[in-house]
Amino acid sequence: MPINLTKGQKVDLTKGKPSLKKLLVGLGWDVNRYDGGADFDLDAAAFLLGADGKVITDAEFVFYGNLKHVSGAVEHMGDNLTGEGDGDDEQILVDLSKVPANVEKIAFTVTIYEAEQRRQNFGQVSNSFIRIVDEANNEELIHYDLGEDFSIETAVVVGELYRHNGEWKFNAIGSGFQGGLAALCRNYGVNVA
Repeated sequence: MPINLTKGQKVDLTKGKPSLKKLLVGLGWDVNRYDGGADFDLDAAAFLLGADGKVITDAEFVFYGNLKHVSGAVEHMGDNLTGEGDGDDEQILVDLSKVPANVEKIAFTVTIYEAEQRRQNFGQVSNSFIRIVDEANNEELIHYDLGEDFSIETAVVVGELYRHNGEWKFNAIGSGFQGGLAALCRNYGVNVA
């Protein structure tokens, strides 16, 4: 049985399970009845952050335009353009053994592609979640449902893996942003064109 988290809750991942190395981070969502004429394209991303909470270089931003971190530690499994179907809509693989020593945190986010042009926001999204699965045995370790707290936001920091005293933990964040992917990139120090 996975641990079901609430916003702000933190949980140890590797302390009780030192063999844990490879994680599948699944992100999913449903779109409420919506008649805007455009597909609802949500995008998952991961930001590999240093001690200051910023990326060291723009290459520490893994998303549909940069699917794999140079270290091999984080790999995005591809862009789902519609969110159709059950289960995970997008997945990110994390190999804890390959995370560079200068990376303290990996933040997982979801944004709405072209949200302003399409007049879309997270108020039109339901059943959004993040889950962490031990890839070795397909055991779901953590499940965090974001709830329906968002109305006008176009980006959400869902949660983060972080190092603490040599162990990896997960923090359920659930924090909304306006300004979509560009706002998140600025927040984490990625140069936005």
